[in-house]
Amino acid sequence: MLHRLPSVTIVALLLASSALAQTGREASDPAFEWGERNTSYPPAFDAQFRAPIVVTQAELEVETIVGGLVHPWAIENLPGDAGFLVTERTGTLRRVTSEGELSAPIGGTPEVRYERQGGMLDVETGPNFAQDRMIYLSYAKPTGTNAAGKTMSATAVGRGRLSEDFTRVEGFEDIWVQDPSAPEPIHYGSRIAFDGDGHVFITTGERFTFENRPRAQQLGATWGKTIRVNPDGSIPEDNPFVGVPDADDSIWSYGHRNIEGAQVVDGRLVVLKMGPQGGDEVNVIEPGLNYGWPLVSYGRRYDRFGGALIGTGTAKIEGAEQPLFFWDPVIAPNDFVVYDGDMVPEWQGDFLISALVAGGLVRLEIGEDGLVQAEERVLPDLKRTRDVEVDDDGSLLVITDQEDGRLLRITRR
Repeated sequence: MLHRLPSVTIVALLLASSALAQTGREASDPAFEWGERNTSYPPAFDAQFRAPIVVTQAELEVETIVGGLVHPWAIENLPGDAGFLVTERTGTLRRVTSEGELSAPIGGTPEVRYERQGGMLDVETGPNFAQDRMIYLSYAKPTGTNAAGKTMSATAVGRGRLSEDFTRVEGFEDIWVQDPSAPEPIHYGSRIAFDGDGHVFITTGERFTFENRPRAQQLGATWGKTIRVNPDGSIPEDNPFVGVPDADDSIWSYGHRNIEGAQVVDGRLVVLKMGPQGGDEVNVIEPGLNYGWPLVSYGRRYDRFGGALIGTGTAKIEGAEQPLFFWDPVIAPNDFVVYDGDMVPEWQGDFLISALVAGGLVRLEIGEDGLVQAEERVLPDLKRTRDVEVDDDGSLLVITDQEDGRLLRITRR
């Protein structure tokens, strides 16, 4: 299990050694090729990059629970045998029964901006769902037009009560809205995670463009940030920038590109950040710290923008935190789970990551020291995956991001 995630900038160099020996199994013939790097920046420590490749010996089976989903973005397990909630980026929330029946769109959800990366995004049941049936939705919220007549939008999170018959979200209201809005329908971030202490984490993107991205470093804007609020949207008094002049009190950390994966692991927020051309990252978040974007990156600009180096042209500067792990070339990580099921016991405590470019799942084997020991590409033929959950029996639930998307169940044969 992931008992402790160290501050990688301080102790990783002391801990990262003999990674393959610590996995407890032999490396196999590579199941994939790493591909050519986009930059030549050396990793800050050995375990930060290109971990040894392993292959699980268990045979896995994939079954389709339901198809016909239009670009699904998130899945949430409902308690007992009530089935699952699935968002479609088109703007709908649906229920899938445990028998695989797909509901009509659930009513009472907010209007969304469905364009490019915008739409209905994450869904999570609240920590007290069994008592209050509260669910939380993140989405691209339309916020009017600017002086040039362009549609503006912002990442927003709201909550409401899921009706007993699963047909409506009652009393939906926003608890947090990104500020300012932007016309570009891209890089919304938008994962939701609960910390177990009564707080809600929200991730945002920096809205992509060269003009927008510097705001990831600005504490007066909530672009390129992790956010922490109370369930009603009020601000916890111990947030790191409360009382700091010109800073937004909701900010937990800053200097991020586009975070589409987030989980609280052993009490600490862990996020997956999409890089540019190279430089996808796993970040262990500490309150108030700067994670570097767009000043540093292990990637470079896309070729269509000239392929130039990012920011300072380096991957490390004083005052910017290093990632726990990075990929170059990219996997395009989305959400992830820490596996805690019995079906594949050798995966206990590992990160299982949905991935748009790598396809299927990317498994990171995490050691007792909190560092990455090995990597595996699981079922890459599934192609673009957006979210993954562990069901009660230890099987995996995965959604594919396609025009005809599917909700899948992965079991051990």
